[in-house]
Amino acid sequence: MVKLMKLFNAFFNNEKSGGITIILCTIFSLVLANSSSGDLYHHFWKLNLLGNNLEYWINDGLMTIFFLLIGLELKREVYLGELSNIKKALLPFFGAIGGMIAPAIIFILFNHGTVTKTGAGIPMATDIAFALGVLSLLGKNIPASLKIFLAAFAVIDDLGAILIIAFFYTKNLVIGNLLLSLGIFGLLMILNKLKIKNIAIYLLGGGFMWYFMLNSGVHATITGVLLAIALPFENGNKNSISFKIQHFLHKPVAFLILPLFALANTSLVVSGDFKEIIVQEYSQGVFFGLVLGKPIGIFIVSFVAVSFGICKLPDELNWKLIFGAGILGGIGFTMSIFITLLAYDNQLIINNTKLTILISSSVAALIGYIYLKIQLKKI
Repeated sequence: MVKLMKLFNAFFNNEKSGGITIILCTIFSLVLANSSSGDLYHHFWKLNLLGNNLEYWINDGLMTIFFLLIGLELKREVYLGELSNIKKALLPFFGAIGGMIAPAIIFILFNHGTVTKTGAGIPMATDIAFALGVLSLLGKNIPASLKIFLAAFAVIDDLGAILIIAFFYTKNLVIGNLLLSLGIFGLLMILNKLKIKNIAIYLLGGGFMWYFMLNSGVHATITGVLLAIALPFENGNKNSISFKIQHFLHKPVAFLILPLFALANTSLVVSGDFKEIIVQEYSQGVFFGLVLGKPIGIFIVSFVAVSFGICKLPDELNWKLIFGAGILGGIGFTMSIFITLLAYDNQLIINNTKLTILISSSVAALIGYIYLKIQLKKI
C-alpha cells in the first residue's frame, strides 16, 4: 500500500465529511426554496451588503478562500506529494487533461452555433469534496493509489477550470487594477524569496491583491491561487506558513464556505416541465459532458499515456478502477455551478443549468459508487 502522508489523510477526512455536509445543505436549500417560505429564502440571499448582495460576496469573496486552499493543496502535491515525481504526476495530469477536453467537446457538439456555447467550461471540472465523499463511502478497502489519483486529477482539473475562468470569462478588463494586483503578487513573491515569514504581511497583501483583482474585470477568486503560489512553503513542515494556513483552512472551507456556497446557489424553484429542461442543448451538453465525457476522457487519455510509456499505472490500480474514478470525476457541482454563473447572464438558463448540474452530479455519484463497489469486491 502506498503510504499516505498525514496531511493528505487530514485533507481526505475533512473532504469526506465536508462532502456530506454540502449534500445536506443542497437538499435543505432545494426543499426550502420550494416551500411556502421560498420567496423569503430567495430574497435573503439577495439582501444588500456594501453595495452587493450576499450571494455575490459568497461567490466573489468567500470562494477566494476556497481557491486558496485548492492552490495550497496543489502546491503541497507538487513539492511533497503525488505530483512531486514526474512519472507519478503525469498519470493524473493526463487524466485531468482528458477529463477537461472530452466534456468540453461533447458540450460544444450540442451547443455549436448557439448563444449557450459559452458554457463549454461548465462540465470540465470535478468537485473534490463530493467525489472524495462518495469514494469514502466505499469503506476501508479502497486502494490508497485510487484516492490519490482521484484527488490529484481533481485538483489539476480545478486548476484548469481556474485558468479557463481567467482567460475566457473575463469581462470589461481594467488594465490598471489588474497590473496593481499582479504587482502586489510580484512583491509577495519577492518577500518569499527573501525568506520573509510574517503571515500578516502575506494576508494583508492578499487582501489588497483581491481588492484590485475584484475591480479589474478578472474574477477575484483567482487571487486565492496566486496567494497560494506566493506563500512560503519551505520544507512543508508544521512550522511553515503554507502548512499553517492550509491546516487552518480545512474545516472553515469544508464546513462553512462550501455549505454557504451550496445554500446560496441552489435556492432554485423547481417548476415547469422537466422534459422541457432536459431537451435544451445546454442541459444535454452539461449532462452528457459530466456523465459520459469525464470517464471517457480520463480513461482514454490515461490509457494512451501509459501505453506510450509516458507514465506508469500504480501497482494497486487497474484500468477498471481508473474508469471508476473517471465516473466520479463527473461530479461537477461546486466548480460547474461557479462557471455557470460566469458563463451566462440569462437567469432562466442559469437556473436550468444548475438543476442539470445537480442531476448530472447525482447520476455520476450513484453510477460511480455502484460500479466501484462491484470492482472492489473483485480485488
